[in-house]
Amino acid sequence: MKSLKWPKHSILAIAIIATWIKTVIVYYTSFDMEIENAMQNFILIINPLSFLLFIYGLSLFFKSTKARNRFVITMSIILSFVLYVNVGFYRFYNDFITLPVLFQTSNFGDLGTSVGAIINWLDILYFVDIIILIIAVKMIPKLQGQLSIRKEFRRAYFVLAMAMLFLNLGLAETERPQLLTRAFDRELLIKNIGTYNYHLYDIYVQSKSSAQRALADGSELVEVDNYVQANQAATNEEMFGKYNGRNLIVVSLESLQSFVINNEMNGEVVTPFLNSLTNDQDTYYLNDFYHQTGLGKTSDSEFIVENSLFGLGRGAVFFTHGGNTYNSMAEKLGENGYFTNVMHSNNASFWNRDMIYKSLNIDKFYDINSYEVTDENSVNWGLKDIPFFEQSAELMTQMQQPFYSRMITLTNHFPFTLDEQDIMIPEYNSNSGTLNRYFQTVRYLDESIKIFFEELKEKGLYDNSIIVMYGDHYGISENHNKAMAMYLNKEEITAYDSALLQSVPLFIHVPGSGDGQVIDKTAGQIDLRPTILHLLGIDTSNDMQLGEDIFSEEHENFVIFRDGRFVTDELVYAGEVCYDRATGVEIGIEVCQPFIDRASTELQYSDEIINGDLLRFYDAKTGNLKQGVLE
Repeated sequence: MKSLKWPKHSILAIAIIATWIKTVIVYYTSFDMEIENAMQNFILIINPLSFLLFIYGLSLFFKSTKARNRFVITMSIILSFVLYVNVGFYRFYNDFITLPVLFQTSNFGDLGTSVGAIINWLDILYFVDIIILIIAVKMIPKLQGQLSIRKEFRRAYFVLAMAMLFLNLGLAETERPQLLTRAFDRELLIKNIGTYNYHLYDIYVQSKSSAQRALADGSELVEVDNYVQANQAATNEEMFGKYNGRNLIVVSLESLQSFVINNEMNGEVVTPFLNSLTNDQDTYYLNDFYHQTGLGKTSDSEFIVENSLFGLGRGAVFFTHGGNTYNSMAEKLGENGYFTNVMHSNNASFWNRDMIYKSLNIDKFYDINSYEVTDENSVNWGLKDIPFFEQSAELMTQMQQPFYSRMITLTNHFPFTLDEQDIMIPEYNSNSGTLNRYFQTVRYLDESIKIFFEELKEKGLYDNSIIVMYGDHYGISENHNKAMAMYLNKEEITAYDSALLQSVPLFIHVPGSGDGQVIDKTAGQIDLRPTILHLLGIDTSNDMQLGEDIFSEEHENFVIFRDGRFVTDELVYAGEVCYDRATGVEIGIEVCQPFIDRASTELQYSDEIINGDLLRFYDAKTGNLKQGVLE
């Protein structure tokens, strides 16, 4: 080895090549990204290069070999960590991490069970390039003294790095025009500009978001308000105030998707009680309802339901904008005499709830300290759902009426494990342990709802309440498509199927009403706020909300997902492909284009409201900008 004369930049070359090859391998083995043609393949292969050339090239400014090697190894460790964090995040969320999510460290202590389920010992291979680099540094003889690097060499090197960047961006823009305007589609960004450049872009977007609030003066609301007013659905006079004065109980059903409703698993009924509600004489059941959450998952669903705005595409609003001014459903109900509260047997600080609930004007948060939690009655993330509902019903007897309680369940959460005594049906038999266990925890959740209804009746709270229950987000990600295809008896799960699988159940149960019916409309979580408030006789015509009353005759069958996909009663747009909903056949993109444009507009307006904290300039009582804003 010593007789071999190594080029003086061998360590630099090894670092670039090793990290490049590893990154490309990870793209193809750890991320399920759809590649449609040879050009997309080529872009995917070259997109790490410009960043790696630049970041490792900074070592050329160090004079000593030792300092230069230390820098290269340090960068290799950091880049490996960034890549691995994305891999772990993708395994759980089928998405890529963002800067706000990365800094949600206060949640990490509660994620132990979930994190343990997505890590395995083979993951050491994600750091193999570091090992190769360290061995190379040890084995390749160090150059004596200081290494003189000519300015011309450095200049040529960084010109090459810039040329690779412009080549990458040029090809990406040709393949996907206006790429950088679609910041909500992270997979599209990763495929085209690469993981490392994506994170640089993410930092830029986060900085821009912070600047938006500092520079906002309220004038930005004029255009948004005009759009909201022009697209407002008329109130259904027959339904408005029909259940005025009742207590409102809104239950977030953790990870519950619609594919288990009125369905079986190997002959076992998965949701017997919820099945009975779909045709109950006191229940409105929406059979084409969708979650619209992003990276914030449960917290996003809370935010959407409270505000009829979308969550952010890059992190949880609960963290990034917890101190904003909002006009929440809780605030409206509080103004109309309701005692407003959230019931969730978890730490108050998880998802920053203790802070944002103040911004949402929620009177009280019944957190883990409000419950008796023991080793016997808790699992995974906290108190099991059955004791949670039993104890919550008791707490409700002490509340001033009418009250608004929003309840967040926990047991049907990834990794979907139960104590032996709580298992009511056997596991499924697919290649996915996650899906196999999912049916068991869903069955437990269903039983807990049944017991909750019985508790409300026993405590005299049932008859004068409205109970709204909805699935908060998906439970089975696209990483388990093979197992889902087996369960649904399909050859494969396509982008079309995946979009429709985002359907979650919605039940609006009104005891004693006799008004129950199956509602055949396409709607989403963003529609819940106006729907619920109108049923209670509370006007929302001046509110800055993007949803529509489901009972309105003008309600449009159009649901926008946070990543830009959408579903209507006739169309599905997913994977940048337009499908005929009835047949699943791909049709011309021009059919979907008007809806694509509207989806982009509404997501943009929602982001502007949140990033600029624009509701601080808005008077929800009059529907006007506050005096002096435009002066």
